[in-house]
Amino acid sequence: MHTLREILDQAGKRGVAVGHFNVSDLVVVKAVFTAAKELNVPVIIGASEGERSFMGVRQVAALVKSLREESDFPIYLNADHTHSRASAEEVARAGFDSIVFDLSALPLEENVRQTREAVAALKAIHPSMLVEGEIGDIGSGSEIHETMSSGARKLTTPDEARQFVQDTGIDILAPSVGSMHGMSRSMVRGESKQHLDIERIAAIRKAAGVPLTLHGGSGTDDDDFRKAITAGISIIHINTELRVAWRSSLERSLASKRDEVVPYKILPPVVESVKEVVKSRLELFNNPSLVAQEHAAKA
Repeated sequence: MHTLREILDQAGKRGVAVGHFNVSDLVVVKAVFTAAKELNVPVIIGASEGERSFMGVRQVAALVKSLREESDFPIYLNADHTHSRASAEEVARAGFDSIVFDLSALPLEENVRQTREAVAALKAIHPSMLVEGEIGDIGSGSEIHETMSSGARKLTTPDEARQFVQDTGIDILAPSVGSMHGMSRSMVRGESKQHLDIERIAAIRKAAGVPLTLHGGSGTDDDDFRKAITAGISIIHINTELRVAWRSSLERSLASKRDEVVPYKILPPVVESVKEVVKSRLELFNNPSLVAQEHAAKA
């Protein structure tokens, strides 16, 4: 099976993006895996520090490994938003395919220093693991907010991106290009969408020279996704959309089965609901305008 690095290289050449979906229980793992298999496209399972604390670091690693080996399917595991060396080294030892070593809340110089040290330490433990660094302001917490204020957010510049990659040795960069973690209530209701700085993405991709990740993808306009992929985004993170589908479908299932106490009779509609969200995102990420109309009908 291809390595994650090879999958990202292929995605860049084809003009598509790999979907990254966070999980915190077996329901969402089943939904993500089933959707990807039905479409026959690679997928990344993400687990943040909080999600790993709930599921268990080695447990989620073993689960994804079993799915990969049993089906020979390109499913990969990423340690999302990891904020300490100790936590980072734990997932490296557990065999995760990649990690987001996120010190973006620190001053840039300190972020550079600690990320550079982490890259060296993690590669010594797990040489093939890809290390992603983050700069700029993407916010925190995949939650429902009253509003999503753009405010005075610090967006990443191409020069910062170039220097950060050069100084740290990271494999993947997560820049701030207009998206934010979480969703506003109006986004959940479908009344608004967040938009991306497409020109900034293209300039950063050219300057950085490494694959780019879009964090905080939930609630983003579909056309902005297509344009962002064309501009150089290789990985797109979706979390809050799945959590909304998980909760609303669980509430419906419980309401329709008031006397049921058997989890495997209550949860299948939840798996199906989350799967449909994942499937719709994967279809979009793997078909930006039919991959530019199959490269303008092969020119």
